[in-house]
Amino acid sequence: MASASQPLTKKHSDRTRVVRRMRALLRSHELALVLPSALVGVVASAAVTLMTKAAMLMHVLIYHLPFDIRLSTADHVTARAAFPALMLGGLALGLMEAYRLRKGLRSPVDPIEANALRGGQMSLRESAAVSFQTVVSNSSGASVGLEAGYAQIGAGLASFLGQKLRLRRGDLRLLVGTGAAAAIGSAFGAPLAGAFYGFELILGNYSIAAAGPVFTGSIVGVLVTRLIAGAPYQIDTPPVAALKLANYPVLLGVAVFSVIIGITAMRLAGVSERFIQTTPTPVWARPILGGAAVAALAMVTPQVLGAGHGALGLNVSQTFPLMVLASLLALKLLAALISLATGFRGGLFFSSLFMGALIGKIYGLAVAAWLPSIAPDTTVCALAGMATLGVAIVGGPLTMSFIVLENTSDYSVSAGVIAASIAASLLVRATFGYSFSTWRLHLRGENIRSASDIGWIHDLKVANLMRRDPPIAPDSLDIGEFCLRHPVGSAHFVVMVDEAGRYAGLVDLPEIHAQAHWLTGRIGNFARQKDVWLVPLMNAKTAMALFDQSEADQLAVLDPETKAPLGVLDENYLVRRYADQAAAAFHSAIGE
Repeated sequence: MASASQPLTKKHSDRTRVVRRMRALLRSHELALVLPSALVGVVASAAVTLMTKAAMLMHVLIYHLPFDIRLSTADHVTARAAFPALMLGGLALGLMEAYRLRKGLRSPVDPIEANALRGGQMSLRESAAVSFQTVVSNSSGASVGLEAGYAQIGAGLASFLGQKLRLRRGDLRLLVGTGAAAAIGSAFGAPLAGAFYGFELILGNYSIAAAGPVFTGSIVGVLVTRLIAGAPYQIDTPPVAALKLANYPVLLGVAVFSVIIGITAMRLAGVSERFIQTTPTPVWARPILGGAAVAALAMVTPQVLGAGHGALGLNVSQTFPLMVLASLLALKLLAALISLATGFRGGLFFSSLFMGALIGKIYGLAVAAWLPSIAPDTTVCALAGMATLGVAIVGGPLTMSFIVLENTSDYSVSAGVIAASIAASLLVRATFGYSFSTWRLHLRGENIRSASDIGWIHDLKVANLMRRDPPIAPDSLDIGEFCLRHPVGSAHFVVMVDEAGRYAGLVDLPEIHAQAHWLTGRIGNFARQKDVWLVPLMNAKTAMALFDQSEADQLAVLDPETKAPLGVLDENYLVRRYADQAAAAFHSAIGE
């Protein structure tokens, strides 16, 4: 037995030594992080390809489509196919959600939340579950895209690898951004779009130190996808006329309309989801009803089904009357909102491109009819609409611009598209401040506006900063007795408590001693901050706001239920710790 266990022990020791050396290398050399980034690109692209092929195969089998026809470009779908597919898909998702709630499991953490609050830590099991639910939703025909599942599994795989390697917080966040970048880049065959998705949406910033790993993951993901799945998806567009100087201000109008519709869509998503939750419909049954509603809309036009890849190419390359385009826009938006509100998994990533193209076409046709002398080409307006609605809903002006330009392979209008995208981004930030992902997190109670790392603020709790066991005195003591019990120099502040042991204010000890010769009465009469205090789970930012409001130097920390004093916190110490953590986060963000 001893001789058999000895080789096993040696192998384990050798493996541990190798892992430790790898961790040390990754911690000490920025270039070394490129290697796991390339590995993440490989596995993320493989996962994306598997998800894509599975969804397309299910569309063919369920809706009896030819292999070269996408679901949203079908001439028609039968009720016999649409209703059972969407309702059974909804049933599967409803049962999974009911099981999660019954077991008390938390909502899955997405890449933005993970990088903003959790230092990049994600559960691979949760990510795989979300991706599976996304495939089920899209396969059944719900009006959602696979892109949320792509980013989830790419980031989840990256986080799993990073946690196994025990990467530092900043490096783990960077690898999560790389995983999402690789997934989106490989899905669209667009390495620039994938990389900037990682920078703008998942990391929340761009730095030179992050460029190598993120671009490596995105490029490797695109190359692997081309190797195993062939040419990536492309949007065929007719030739467009060159932009004139007068066309640029007109294109900014596309941004305005996209922002209005995008913000409306995001607010309606929140309202409709809350409305569904207030109905007596069981959780498991909500997606069934939503699937039936989407199936009914598909009887009007199959373009509402799925993310809309085929429908986008069809509507960009062909000419349709204005009313037809407006009707398609309304139906697609309604189908997407129903799908999301009733519990189908996915997002509005590609749907925003499709609806944006419709907005751009509508806008282009209207301008051509009223102001033909300055009207841009309607295809240019469609491309600008794709990018600007994508910016309004998804976020990331460069991400959406590069997705449009790399997928159409038309760079002649790049300046106009990027200008419109930046205008849309500025308008959304000024009027709303959220993307669709951060808005949904906001509705859950998280104050997140981007993936920038604010987790350290949440970790910097009052409980970890306060000084415990402060001097305490009954508020019924007279001045003389109080001064005897608490001589000068023993403390700066003394916490007052009433007969029940509840907080009754703070007393400035040096001030009381300085005036003790003429003060009379109970010491509690001279207590301050009676109505202002902190609680242990309060974060540093909230505590600083209370210090500012009360203009106090110290505040008591109380048990939130009994109001018994637990400690005191000094403002100067709080500010110093906050500044140190903020500086560390800043240096991590810029790669220092």
